[in-house]
Amino acid sequence: MRFRTPFRTPFRTPGRLTRRALLVVFLLLVCTGSWYGYRAYNDTSCGEGAHEESSPHECVGVTDGGMSFDPVLDQVSARIKAENDRVTKAGAPYATIALMVPMYFAHRTAPVDRKHLLWEVQGAYFAQYRANHKANGRAPAIRMVLANPGLGGGHWRTVADQLADMAASPEHRLRAVFGFDISLPTTKRSIDYLTNAKHIPVVGGALTADDIANTPQHPHAYEGLVRVNPSNTDQAAALAHADHGVGVRQTVLVEDARTDDNYITSLRKVFEARTAGASLAPEQFRSPLDISTEGTTSNDFRQIVPNICQSPAKEIYFAGRPVQLRQFLNELGKRGCRDRSYTVITGPAANALPLDAELDWDTLRHGVTLEFTASSHPDAWTGPNAPATGGSAESFRTLKELTNRQVTGPIGPVDLTDSRVIITYDSASTAIEGIRDEAVQGHTVPSTDEVRNAWLRLHGTHRVEGASGWICLDNQGNPYDKAVAVVRLDPTTHTGRFVTLSWPTGRPPNGSCTAPRTSTS
Repeated sequence: MRFRTPFRTPFRTPGRLTRRALLVVFLLLVCTGSWYGYRAYNDTSCGEGAHEESSPHECVGVTDGGMSFDPVLDQVSARIKAENDRVTKAGAPYATIALMVPMYFAHRTAPVDRKHLLWEVQGAYFAQYRANHKANGRAPAIRMVLANPGLGGGHWRTVADQLADMAASPEHRLRAVFGFDISLPTTKRSIDYLTNAKHIPVVGGALTADDIANTPQHPHAYEGLVRVNPSNTDQAAALAHADHGVGVRQTVLVEDARTDDNYITSLRKVFEARTAGASLAPEQFRSPLDISTEGTTSNDFRQIVPNICQSPAKEIYFAGRPVQLRQFLNELGKRGCRDRSYTVITGPAANALPLDAELDWDTLRHGVTLEFTASSHPDAWTGPNAPATGGSAESFRTLKELTNRQVTGPIGPVDLTDSRVIITYDSASTAIEGIRDEAVQGHTVPSTDEVRNAWLRLHGTHRVEGASGWICLDNQGNPYDKAVAVVRLDPTTHTGRFVTLSWPTGRPPNGSCTAPRTSTS
């Protein structure tokens, strides 16, 4: 009888195992090669000066326009690249400036942020184009790069080090970094590192937080930082001078309790002072860490609104980010006390609200008015009631002419109603002014230290004629008595409608445009 084993014969096993092992090794090699090929492709696709970060997946770094960080920037990046190539091939001395703002978004409100990003890059390009084509041959020529520190500025240190290398490079000659559009801890750390550790001049853009600035009490907090946008304190002071005559007992403050957001904390501080003596204690909520996340704060507002209805409040001061502002307005529109009208007053971040598809515009048609401050507005200096000092229609029209694609080329849709184009244009223009003022006979490129010294003289008759108004820097590098536009959200046009210009001191600056010795701006 033959014995039948259930196992395969030994002499066949090695061959079978060898073939399987070879197959496994082959597959591993293919997968590994594919992964490294994928990494190499994506690193290459980021373009020169940028690299891939996988968490989140994005390209961060610095580009001269040869690559686009986001599809919305494709056209304007191409125009920047063309202008940079023209400048470098001309052979004349040039200096480089860098726009540093997050250029990647991966959340629900990305369409809003991408529009803001586009307008900021457009504003920077307009300033570069004007400097090189419409400045009567002033030198040096201006080359511009785009610096992406990543989502929320998370990779700021890597990018800041790149910029520092460019400042030391005889090829790049980086002389100023500008932009910085959002008041977050990463922004604060970026500016601290660039100014204090690397000694690179910085010009803030849309920043409004009080604690990312030099002050009379701390004049050297950020050596070489200047700002072109009024602080939250100055904007609140301007709002007070545009008061509706409502007594403090008829105000209430709705505030975000978070302490890790510079915009929120500084706005809360000035609004707490403004509403001191209100009949209600501040109504508080706490927003998510991601400033564009919905979270559950709508539930908080659903409970807050009835308390406001039972109070004598007519004016509601709101200290929070745009998503939470929209949630609050929507809940206010559902209020039980529909017979009562309210004016909601907030800071410049509300400029984002017209782009928010979730805003219930009916709220603003039924007894609720939203007013906020803005860096500027197209009607601020071109209307019949524009003041004689503090800014000019000519300076604004200079920018508006540049938005003509027949002049500067195709760059995507431009919107001047939102102040992003205007304030970034002014930020870049201030950087350029500082560079050119220190150029010896207009033909050499100054050092970064010389540019920082130039900030001390940008006032008086040597002010920067910004499209948003005069930029008269005080000794701490802050704009003294800068014009503030008060804007009302219009439910008919779905845009911000210009109401009035107001001033931190209560009146426009005199012709000298110089801060008094007692200034604490």
